[in-house]
Amino acid sequence: MQFIYTAKSFDGKSKSGVMEAENIRELAQNLKQEGLILIKAGTKIEKVRGFEIPFLSGNVSITEKMLMTRNLWIMVATGLSLPKGFSILSSRSKNKKMKSALADIGLEISKGTSLSDSFKKYPGIFSELYQNMISAGEESGTLEDVLQVLSLQLEKEKEMNSKIQKALIYPAILIATMLVVGIVLVIFVLPKINVFFQSLHADLPLTTRMILGSGDFVMQNWYWLLLGTGIIIGIFYSLIKTKKGRIIIDTVSLRIPYISSLIKKSNAATVIRSLSSLLAAGVALVRSLEITSGNVGNYYFKQALLEAGKKIEKGEKLFKALEPAKDIFPYGALEMVEIGEETGKTAMILKKLAEFYEEEVTNAADNLSVIIEPVLILIIGSVVGIFAVSIMGPMYSVLGSI
Repeated sequence: MQFIYTAKSFDGKSKSGVMEAENIRELAQNLKQEGLILIKAGTKIEKVRGFEIPFLSGNVSITEKMLMTRNLWIMVATGLSLPKGFSILSSRSKNKKMKSALADIGLEISKGTSLSDSFKKYPGIFSELYQNMISAGEESGTLEDVLQVLSLQLEKEKEMNSKIQKALIYPAILIATMLVVGIVLVIFVLPKINVFFQSLHADLPLTTRMILGSGDFVMQNWYWLLLGTGIIIGIFYSLIKTKKGRIIIDTVSLRIPYISSLIKKSNAATVIRSLSSLLAAGVALVRSLEITSGNVGNYYFKQALLEAGKKIEKGEKLFKALEPAKDIFPYGALEMVEIGEETGKTAMILKKLAEFYEEEVTNAADNLSVIIEPVLILIIGSVVGIFAVSIMGPMYSVLGSI
């Protein structure tokens, strides 16, 4: 493999070039023999292309991170050195982004950088929660245990996301099918039916004229409709990136029947699982709340955690600190937190509670799918019925009169 590198000599002069090597570690050793210290390296392909297309270069999936963490945990447990471990992990990774990051992390560790500081160079791959748990593991000498907890955390997160996606895939297929059928009708069917009726100068019902007129409108202005749809999507995407837009969307979503319950349980599961993992790793409660607030999506949950952190700093207990936000937490969640504090088993209770709400989220997603499916079928049936009555009825009447 060819690497483009940047290195420095012992007298401080920089040098860049291309060198053949099996991996970054071998590259560093080869340069060291030439009196150079490797500063930066990347494969030739990565450097030449100049930019990456997101869906081609790809973000690192939760599965990739889970497998990497699990393998790293096993390597640490068996006593394998971290530089060697990351060299193996990098060679086995199929994701280019992860492969490059792991190789660089191994190189940083070999230079004396701590594992947590090496991870901090890649916030796009490893979340703040991940970084702080690794840091806590290094400081307390429990890195092996922390990696095991992280592996479980990622596994549970993947499992929950997978079940939600599986539950919603059928409704998504129905919606996509409905859109495709609608487009086919507008492009190929309605124009021919319209020509047929116009040639006979038939007196058509209002609904028939509306359907045929909508078909003509779409055919004549499809580019404006496409542009308008793109603009609306762009505005919505920009809106959710702003604080006010996020608040509006989160406020509306928490007021939609049934959806609000799913959102509350989903966010509660994320919050409780993250807190459980951080506390088990030995991270202080206030710092755990701060980290978890950055790991949760909903604005109201985020604010509740930040406000709770401020109150705990003043001496309040976690249950009391979160009590003002009891409306956004599912029923019974805060009561279990109180029990955990009273028994001194907060981390263990939170872990059990996280498992319960993760199961609740899965069940809620399944139930949502059950509700959506008949509603979509009813909508599709109504559309087909209106189309049949509005188009086929006048057509039979005209043909009958002929």
